[in-house]
Amino acid sequence: MEAGRADTQQSGLARVRWWYLRGLGLIFCLAFASLLPQLPELLGPQGLSPAAEWLDWGRESLDGAGRVLQLPTVLWLTGADTGALRGVAIAGFLCGLLLLGNVAPRYALVGAWGAYLSLLTVGGPFLSFQWDVLLLEAALVSLPLAPGHVWPPRVATEPRRGAVLLVRFLLFRLMVLSGLVKLASGDSTWRDFTALEYHYWTQPLPNALAYLAHQLPAWMQRASTVAMFVIELVVPFLLFGPRRVRLAGAALLALLQVGILATGSYGFFNLLTLVLCIAALDDGVPRGARVPRVDGSDAEERRVEGQGGQPVPATGPVASRLPWTRRSRWATGVFTAFALAYAVLALSQDARRLLGWRPPEPVATVLGAVGSFRSINTYGLFAVMTTTREEILIEGSGDGQTWREYLLRWRPGPVDERPRFAAPHMPRLDWQMWFAALSTCRDNPWLLRLQDALLRGEPQVREFFRDGSLPETPPRYVRTRRFDYRFTDLATLRATGAWWTREERGAYCPPLTLENGQLRRADP
Repeated sequence: MEAGRADTQQSGLARVRWWYLRGLGLIFCLAFASLLPQLPELLGPQGLSPAAEWLDWGRESLDGAGRVLQLPTVLWLTGADTGALRGVAIAGFLCGLLLLGNVAPRYALVGAWGAYLSLLTVGGPFLSFQWDVLLLEAALVSLPLAPGHVWPPRVATEPRRGAVLLVRFLLFRLMVLSGLVKLASGDSTWRDFTALEYHYWTQPLPNALAYLAHQLPAWMQRASTVAMFVIELVVPFLLFGPRRVRLAGAALLALLQVGILATGSYGFFNLLTLVLCIAALDDGVPRGARVPRVDGSDAEERRVEGQGGQPVPATGPVASRLPWTRRSRWATGVFTAFALAYAVLALSQDARRLLGWRPPEPVATVLGAVGSFRSINTYGLFAVMTTTREEILIEGSGDGQTWREYLLRWRPGPVDERPRFAAPHMPRLDWQMWFAALSTCRDNPWLLRLQDALLRGEPQVREFFRDGSLPETPPRYVRTRRFDYRFTDLATLRATGAWWTREERGAYCPPLTLENGQLRRADP
């Protein structure tokens, strides 16, 4: 009986590992595929936040090895021109494909992590989102789970149960922190459960389903907020419960992510969280998956042998036929040290953010040393709910009298235009424009660079705007104005076709022009 239970659990862990690592490989592919076409315009030599400026700053301000440790990027070796940036992204994408194909999974995971870290390090405001660092942290905690083979071999091995628990721990922290930061912020809309009455239309990139969700009655919005708090604050504890409880918890967490994914565009964030939910599955879930074949020369695991020391044949659903895999004490010790160190550092980060707790000096020192690698983080989106929506509209003019609106590809523009779906693509300029509206023109030098590029007619900025939005010849003047946007109701949509109402709130940046090749304030 005990042997049967062991075999069942072993098979389940093998399936979980197989699906989880394939999912993580897919997320890396999506992340790099979305970022690759945006790199020249965002981080290239003529981009809005050139990566080369970070390297120049490092050369001037940092010494020796500290330069690499504080700005960890392979661009130190390749330079930061457009070709190098694309090369790093392509290499990361290929590593994602290798992970997706179960080819050298451990090495592919390290390669994808290194490539993404290299770009994030020099990404400035355009690679500063929580899902960017979550992807790096997911890769870190997944290393003990990734097999060490190069090509899928013929001998199956058992995933380490503790490695699966480590991924569950990351999912637990992500969800619980998302709930706690909302309560800790003191924001009134979270405390009176009215936050979702604002969320759907004030979020960065709403879509058509968000418009419909906004039309739900107030009591349903408040009930949804209560349900969200239960899922974020209570359900994660079920991840460590008995089988049925754990699976129910994973289903509820997944349901929340599907709802967010359906009503907003958060890049690969929700898909990545769904992949993390796979770690909560076990034997028989999912059924029918082919159990992976993992190299017996894996540094963490010894080859499984049958009677007489002969390898057990790896045919069919291998893991269900194999006894428990034995591991070396050295490998177990290394994993235990890694897991404990990660748990201490991660929980210290969380306590510092939520409670203002100062970790002991040794812990604080280590946190400072590893901070630049962005792989142990703290989380929590929308701690304070925005209750208004301001859009920054960019306009150009040839005479200072007649102005033409330049429409970004994904942001709201004309009021009669249906909100668009962007996920899993992450349009990083469009997202950053939402944050810019919460601050001032001076706080966003990249927006001044964008206007400068428009005045110069630089061709690469056309990629940010909708086809036909920019004139053939560059404008003489550009300006940015703030507008208050709100969703209409269904009656207005049916009567007028307007999804939005908008009202001007004044200038954001002053009108600008070029004088002797320099960006200057204009008085048209």
